[in-house]
Amino acid sequence: MSHPAVTLWEQRQALAKLRQQGREQVDESALFRMIGQMREIVTSAQKATRKARRDADRRQHLKTSARPDKPVPPDTDIADPQADNLPPAKPFDQIEEW
Repeated sequence: MSHPAVTLWEQRQALAKLRQQGREQVDESALFRMIGQMREIVTSAQKATRKARRDADRRQHLKTSARPDKPVPPDTDIADPQADNLPPAKPFDQIEEW
């Protein structure tokens, strides 16, 4: 079974982390497990960063859009300008009940 290619930096960082954990002797399988863990951390961080950036881009239009002002009620009724000239409405004399 062969292992993936690793950079010198990855190898040195993996050795340093294993030694921090208290391992004096480091075998090949432990070294490549640590390198795999380091790569998983990098991959998950990249995905999280990409997701955060995309989410921020999706919400960007919400910050820039102008919010409509609250409508101000008109002082007079503009629907019917002759409404002031009409007499007030009279109540019905007979109301049909069902």
